[in-house]
Amino acid sequence: MKIDRLMGIVIYLLNHGRTSAQSLSEEFEVSPRTIVRDLEALDRAGIPIQSFYGVEGGYQIMDSYVFEKQAATASDFDWIVTALKGLASAYANKSLQQTLEKINSLQLKENNTVSLDLGAANEDGKINEQLKLLEGAIEKKCIVQFSYTNSHGEGKEIQAEPVCLQYKWYNWYLIGYYEKYQDYCMFKLIRMDNLQATEIKNTKDHNPSDIKMKENTENTVHIRLCGKASIKAKCREYLNGRVTQEFENGDFEFCFSVPEQETFWYGVVLSFGNKAKILEPQEMKERIIRTCKEIQMEYEESTEE
Repeated sequence: MKIDRLMGIVIYLLNHGRTSAQSLSEEFEVSPRTIVRDLEALDRAGIPIQSFYGVEGGYQIMDSYVFEKQAATASDFDWIVTALKGLASAYANKSLQQTLEKINSLQLKENNTVSLDLGAANEDGKINEQLKLLEGAIEKKCIVQFSYTNSHGEGKEIQAEPVCLQYKWYNWYLIGYYEKYQDYCMFKLIRMDNLQATEIKNTKDHNPSDIKMKENTENTVHIRLCGKASIKAKCREYLNGRVTQEFENGDFEFCFSVPEQETFWYGVVLSFGNKAKILEPQEMKERIIRTCKEIQMEYEESTEE
């Protein structure tokens, strides 16, 4: 639509400064003549467009021009841009980039000393493809299907009604309605294979805010461990908990909470070897003991062979 292109030209010029008609025509995929007409229309509408001739010629918006009636302060815009850049580092989305462009056009410069880089979430190119497919299915309100391997290594075929996407615990998740359970479930994208969108419409409307409230009440495991001084920094870094007690020799007690179905923490604790010992809950202590015995048996059998 022309109005969208006109707004886009204003934002582009505010962000990029003097630009040739040819560059604008390539950016907005129209002819240079159409761009010139658009610029004339903007000038008539009260947006001061300046034209320059010569090798470095082009069009720009007068330096003194700013959007008026801003409800947010410069500090507000800094935080908004920081949050958007963080999301953009985790998800390559054209609409998100356009929004970032618009927000950037409303401030003279970025002054925030805080940055947010979630690039680790974007290291697997497969994830971005999945996000785009799921975002489209959510918008169209269509069911998706995929092969899924749960935290116990069990595989199954899933058909779910996609509701929203969530990034937490260093991973992307799909929150979807699973008709088999008549309930909402969280599916980790990294565990999905053969993801496809169908033409089958959702059986009902879903309210993401209600689902998130419900999801926050899911079962959580509270773990307390005792660790040697040498792993204190790693506990803080990887387990996202707190030191509750410290002893004279440097040993410490550490508490953290994790979703019941999340297993990332388990591998971290195992990697500490004899430098960490789970104190509670009892079932987690027993699980660690079983795992260690299974590992020992595996190595003993390998040695005998």
